[in-house]
Amino acid sequence: MTGTTSNMQTSQPLIIGVAGGTGSGKTTVSQTIVQRVGEERIAYIQHDSYYRERSDLSFEERVAINYDHPDSLDNELLRRHLDMLCRSEPIDVPIYDFAAFNRTVESSRVQPQPVVLVEGILIFADRDLRERMDVKIYVDTDADLRFIRRLERDIHERGRAIQTVIDQYLHTVRPMHMEFVEPTKRYADIIIPRGGLNQIAIDMIVARIEGLLAAHTATHKT
Repeated sequence: MTGTTSNMQTSQPLIIGVAGGTGSGKTTVSQTIVQRVGEERIAYIQHDSYYRERSDLSFEERVAINYDHPDSLDNELLRRHLDMLCRSEPIDVPIYDFAAFNRTVESSRVQPQPVVLVEGILIFADRDLRERMDVKIYVDTDADLRFIRRLERDIHERGRAIQTVIDQYLHTVRPMHMEFVEPTKRYADIIIPRGGLNQIAIDMIVARIEGLLAAHTATHKT
């Protein structure tokens, strides 16, 4: 057995949380971290995958759900999955169909890695999730830019109509951001202004993660 394999089996992973408002650029930041640190060293999980299973409801009822409220997410399952990764066990992440407003019957297998990166708008709103994270990053971007990005994403990637996106933003996204997302900025260890466009901040974070990962691995060597 190689030294690397032994460390993987005996050490706790470094858990990083990347939060921020919808369209803030947190996915860009997360994917840049994955690319820079190395896909082979990071288990990347998106909170959006953990929207609750709603097959008991009609399509119209599912559409009416407030998906920007913390209750719409299955945090219990995510916490359980994080604990499994900490025990070096693989997890099966749900696959969510945004056009159907429901989970599919399929899942995606994620293997344990030295780093676990969790991304989502509400990951710091849950105390138990927050306390599992070693590094908490908040991506901060102006509201008008975030709305434009969300509009483009929901139309092109999720098959939504323009008016539907606008209505959802006004009725749930914006008020829930003010109530649940923006206040969690105070829990962040690092705040990135200008989102994924802030290359200097990303360079500093990647360097910090590399340093923490090296120290983390050295501490848990057997």
